[in-house]
Amino acid sequence: MQDTDFFKKNGGQFLISVASLKKKMKKIKAFIFDWDGVFNDSSKRGNGESYFTEVDSMGINMLRFSSWMVQNKKNPICAVISGEENANAKFFLTREHFNAGYFKAKDKRTALKDFCVKHKIEQNEIAFVFDDILDLSIASSVGVRILIRRSANPVFMNFAKKNKLADYITGSECGNFALREACELMIALNGNYDNTMQHRIAYSSNYGEYLTQRNKTEVEFFNFENNAGL
Repeated sequence: MQDTDFFKKNGGQFLISVASLKKKMKKIKAFIFDWDGVFNDSSKRGNGESYFTEVDSMGINMLRFSSWMVQNKKNPICAVISGEENANAKFFLTREHFNAGYFKAKDKRTALKDFCVKHKIEQNEIAFVFDDILDLSIASSVGVRILIRRSANPVFMNFAKKNKLADYITGSECGNFALREACELMIALNGNYDNTMQHRIAYSSNYGEYLTQRNKTEVEFFNFENNAGL
């Protein structure tokens, strides 16, 4: 059984062929994530904060390590682009040494353009994990698009499919570790899932080298409410 077969059994929908998706993944040098509805179920507390899980965090770290090996020991560029601002998101991005966090981005194309210019990267070299309408402007132009499933909006899901705005829809729903599914899928598409796991289990010299490089990254934050930092 191919690794990608597990995702079909879990209810995941491939909207393009697995072969085409693997071909797209070969170009990927960066990962962008929406926050609300991707890292969580989009619920907010009274202070406007939403959560993340360590299950999803581990998935992202393994995805970055997988990509590091594929890219000849070069760390992928990672960012969150969100329409809101969230202290938990800032904590996570700092702890996990992401490259950038963009907040209050109501038109996410502006953040995407800034990200590409700053990091000298093409849009088709980006994989994007997203869940809702505000994200479609990015999904329309980047390389790999993974849509987090939510059964409450079937017409939106159909709109994304009909307009070819996603390559894969997760079997897991938002708030149920769907981000981990997206990460595991991309590792499987890289073709090095077992190797990635074995290096991490052994805490190999390769994993140590990756982690040392990753932890040198200092996150930059941008707030579009007043165009701060741009």
